[in-house]
Amino acid sequence: MKKSFIAALAIAALGASSAFATVQLGIPNDATNGARAIKLLEKAGLITVDPAAGFSPELKDITGTVYDVEVVPVAANTLPSTLDDFAASTINGTYAIPAGFVPSRDALIIEKQDEGAENPFVNIIACRAGEKDNPVFQKIVSAYQTQLVAQFILVRFKEAYFPAWKYEPKFEVPANFVESYVGYQSSKDGKTVVKLGVCGSAHDQWDVVQKILDDRGDNIYIQLVEFDAYNLPNEALNSGEIDLNAFQHKAYLNKEIASQGYKLEVAGDTIMAPLSLYSRKVKTLDELKALAGKK
Repeated sequence: MKKSFIAALAIAALGASSAFATVQLGIPNDATNGARAIKLLEKAGLITVDPAAGFSPELKDITGTVYDVEVVPVAANTLPSTLDDFAASTINGTYAIPAGFVPSRDALIIEKQDEGAENPFVNIIACRAGEKDNPVFQKIVSAYQTQLVAQFILVRFKEAYFPAWKYEPKFEVPANFVESYVGYQSSKDGKTVVKLGVCGSAHDQWDVVQKILDDRGDNIYIQLVEFDAYNLPNEALNSGEIDLNAFQHKAYLNKEIASQGYKLEVAGDTIMAPLSLYSRKVKTLDELKALAGKK
């Protein structure tokens, strides 16, 4: 069956009044994730973008729409709950996972990320400037960047997150592997307490990190401090309210340093979290294009 015929069936199912009308696409309203979303929509063939903008385009850098679409920036944490209001939305793993999305199953298109230090969208553990070599912090980084944590991330988060360090991709784990670590309880008695700021709800890997620290006898207790907005953990870290944070990629940290004057730096890499395009109105990118209509 030809794709054009499948697309036509999709339009019919959605209702004739929906076809070839301007459809709205939701993207995160922060500069770095918004730029990634614009690049993803460009890769999908929905819009054209000024090449001079490089990897950081803004709305003004959208030079045209190949299909009849409107790009609408909204708060990243509201994208899953407002998905019904858009034809499709670009959502990162932090918010897609709690909403029940699995990229390989549900995404219309997935952002491709490259491994390595040059990738500005690698997520990181951040510390205050001049403290990245703190022995306690480096023990936490080394515990995170282990094969065990890599396996946990891959199994627990089902393709939404990928380790940003070298690991063995071929492995076997027991059926109760995830459950054996989630909710691990440790005592802070006699240990160095490190307050670590997080955002969103995907924090289970820190239970594994704590178990590794305990098994190694490092005498470090990680106390997670949860924030409900992206603008708060860096402010808290810079002011000394917390010791580390782990919620952002390098591009976002650099933007915060430039705009807010924070004295922060990278202590170590953690994960890659590809941005994906999701929809509850269509099942494929071809259907989305058919819904909008070519301009």
